[in-house]
Amino acid sequence: MLHQKKTGHTFFKKITAITVMMLCFFTAHTQQIDILLKGGHVIDPKNKIDEQMDVAITNGKIFQVAKDIIAKNAKQVIDVTGLYVTPGIIDMHVHAFNGTDVDAYIANGLTSLPPDGFTFRAGVTTVVDAGSSGWRNFRQFKKQTIDKAQTRVLAFLNIVGNGMVGRFEEQDTTDMNPQQTAYLIKRLFPDIIVGIKAAHYWGDFTQVDRAVEAGNLANVPVMVDFGEHQPPNSIESLFMKHLRPGDIFTHTFSYGPTVRETVVDDSGKVKPFVFAAQKRGIIFDVGHGGGAFSWRQAVPAMQQGFRPNVISTDLHAESMNSGMKDMSNAMSKFLNMGMSLQDVILRSTWNPANVIKRTDLGNLSVGSDADIAVFNLRKGNFGFLDVRKTKLKGTQKLEAELTIRAGKIVWDLNGISAPSWEEELHKK
Repeated sequence: MLHQKKTGHTFFKKITAITVMMLCFFTAHTQQIDILLKGGHVIDPKNKIDEQMDVAITNGKIFQVAKDIIAKNAKQVIDVTGLYVTPGIIDMHVHAFNGTDVDAYIANGLTSLPPDGFTFRAGVTTVVDAGSSGWRNFRQFKKQTIDKAQTRVLAFLNIVGNGMVGRFEEQDTTDMNPQQTAYLIKRLFPDIIVGIKAAHYWGDFTQVDRAVEAGNLANVPVMVDFGEHQPPNSIESLFMKHLRPGDIFTHTFSYGPTVRETVVDDSGKVKPFVFAAQKRGIIFDVGHGGGAFSWRQAVPAMQQGFRPNVISTDLHAESMNSGMKDMSNAMSKFLNMGMSLQDVILRSTWNPANVIKRTDLGNLSVGSDADIAVFNLRKGNFGFLDVRKTKLKGTQKLEAELTIRAGKIVWDLNGISAPSWEEELHKK
């Protein structure tokens, strides 16, 4: 009798398990898809996808990435045949603390830009502000920009308490407080502030060392703009003695030898210690900007196998209309210097996500936020400028056709997600 009860109980458990499995299978195959991107070539470096696949979005999340997803359950199907589908692009170096202080440079100033106007049109869904604010004014930056933007805005906190108000204020060593900086990150805004910035310092390594001290206290990386020392400080010493593996050297391909040591020497050779520093774990960020990207540095570096870990723009009002147009333009430059499209996407999505320790971003994993860029890779005769207004000729250019942020279409260049007006007319 006891044996019969056990047998019956086991049988009931098996039937229940099978029923649950069938319900899960049924739900997965009948759940309504909000948006289905059909027929595109998906490049997702994290998940090692590089082939034609469909991408399904439900409730603002990635629901499925697979071949030939059935379209009948989708509310909206967008044909992206012939286009490249990638994770939403991460621009790891921008200045977005836009404000109205006419006496300020970047912090709450006119030089910083409101992010939504300059991100989605380039496939960018996440930006990282590079030290515009410090611990004294970060709350203002959060209130007036971060909390109001559709773009995901993260930040490096400047080691200077007042941030980038102006060059003179950035020299104030009494305002470089590692304890206050780390406190703001760890105790108040650990989900938004992803690192610390040291920039525009005219002296020795004091500012860098204070930033690294704060980085140790808060367990975050440090980004260094090391370009205004006369005579230039040693970048070998910076890489090997002052920075830690995982820390970031920005403006990698800048050419201003009177104020900053270059990575490529006067004979066109990459300095050996640069390769050694990258192997050690120093992160090299493009940080194009209005004055920090020269072909005479980037081209020979690429030819000799030295590649940046991260592609970024240093977007601000004084950089966006010159050699650097936007993130898709910066990415296209590396395509035309011989970097594969797959590597360009890697250095614009999954690599920066890892650098800032936000591995929830920069990928198309099921369950992640549906941040997606759809690019057209145009072929033709194009020209690309550096900050010195010299040109590199190219044959291919990335153009953002569609950008989706958290499951919502926020940029549609040619209306590929929309019905024709005639169709809408006939519906009425």
